[in-house]
Amino acid sequence: MKIKFFTLIALSVFLFFPQLTNANDGYKIKIHFTDVTDDAMLYLCNYFGEAGGKVYRIDSSILKNGVATFQSKEKIVGGIYMLLFKDQSSSMEVILLNGDDWTLKTKKQDLVNNMELTGRGENKFFYDYQLFLQGYGEGYKKLTNELATAKTQKDTTATYAKMRTKGKELTNYRRKFIIDHPGTFIATLFRAIEEPEVPEDWPTLEDGTKDSTFPGRYYAAHYWDDFNFKDDRIIYTPIYEPKLKNFLEKWMIPTPDSVKATCDTILKKTAGSEQLFKYSLWYLTRWAETSKIMGMDEVFVYLVEEYYMAGKATWLSKEDLKKYEDRAKAIAPNMLGQPAKDLSMRDTANNEVVLSKIKANYTILIFYDADCHHCKHELPLIDSLYKNGLAPYDVKIVAMEVTNDVEHWKKLINEKRLYNGWIHTYDPTVTTNYKSFYDAYVNPTIYLLDKNKKIVGKRINHSNILEVIQFLEKKADRLKKETTETADK
Repeated sequence: MKIKFFTLIALSVFLFFPQLTNANDGYKIKIHFTDVTDDAMLYLCNYFGEAGGKVYRIDSSILKNGVATFQSKEKIVGGIYMLLFKDQSSSMEVILLNGDDWTLKTKKQDLVNNMELTGRGENKFFYDYQLFLQGYGEGYKKLTNELATAKTQKDTTATYAKMRTKGKELTNYRRKFIIDHPGTFIATLFRAIEEPEVPEDWPTLEDGTKDSTFPGRYYAAHYWDDFNFKDDRIIYTPIYEPKLKNFLEKWMIPTPDSVKATCDTILKKTAGSEQLFKYSLWYLTRWAETSKIMGMDEVFVYLVEEYYMAGKATWLSKEDLKKYEDRAKAIAPNMLGQPAKDLSMRDTANNEVVLSKIKANYTILIFYDADCHHCKHELPLIDSLYKNGLAPYDVKIVAMEVTNDVEHWKKLINEKRLYNGWIHTYDPTVTTNYKSFYDAYVNPTIYLLDKNKKIVGKRINHSNILEVIQFLEKKADRLKKETTETADK
């Protein structure tokens, strides 16, 4: 049986770093499983920012007559820890804080209902909450079944009303606990997972209609209201990462300027909280670098320049810091809005092709390998897109084969019939420096350039090229209209 405050599936094992010690630092905990008779191995593990099953082993103990003891005099930050049998047959979460001294007695096969706790700590509150969740879950499951068997719209509406009422029971439990036990770590956790309640009275627009954008804007603006960015114990729980991920993906305007402002706000809130700041900077940087949202590489470069290169990532070695700097330097020249680096290439007839001299409203620039399976799949799709949607926008496709295998290159062009709209090139003298200029280390790498050869799209493919061009066309029409209206005034 497994009890979890949030989510856990698997185990990753790492050693954690020691802390400075004081006389009352550390912990002493004893766990007694009354139904375990063998000498099983039990691990003590902690979370660090992430959810989804990742925990870190910090200690182990072999059960003797069902009893395991964990003791340390080293200071811990505290948080949600996990007791996990080596064979992963059972696991349970506990609250472990610096200075704790408690004993827990239960049965492995029914942890919650057999729980007995003595000593100093917050686990009595924690397991009262587990018992509440157990009953709450059973009640909610009944309502879910009732919804599935509803025969009329009236029945469905009535069941939804019951579910909303049921949901308030959980919210009310947490809020009452916060009032009754305001100084506890569990109260901090309950506040951290609190969600904003959007007012029912929405603002009215000039045309007399209600502002439909208000709920989303209000929710985003108050998303972090009850989250304590100054309590490093939260990083040793599975709460922070999913909450941060949810905010970045659902409640933030996905433009570089908006995301940069959001990153600055979060990092400012975590300033002075060593582990929260460290994890936040790492997560935001990784998210920006790996995001599939176009333009987020600008955020990555911004974070590297403003935080890593500014000396704020003090935990990194010079070697690791240089990796961030080198990556930012590779990305900076080919961000959105930057002029595309000019390339002098050769076509199939060995004539010179200069990128800057190609006349077109839009240029799709592709770097690919003729033997690459994904390239063989992607290029015909772009050709089909050109024939069925791109041609009216005055688009040219400049495709540079990067291996200089002329035989395979020409064979692919003819097999896939990549003719109309295509300018096929290669780099026989290997002098274009395309990898460095365009960060093109993956095949295919695709850019979209405007008529002035500025980068207006990158890391795109056949599924979104037309969408980007249509967005840019609408934006240009809107700006032209606004300029005309201003001139008329």
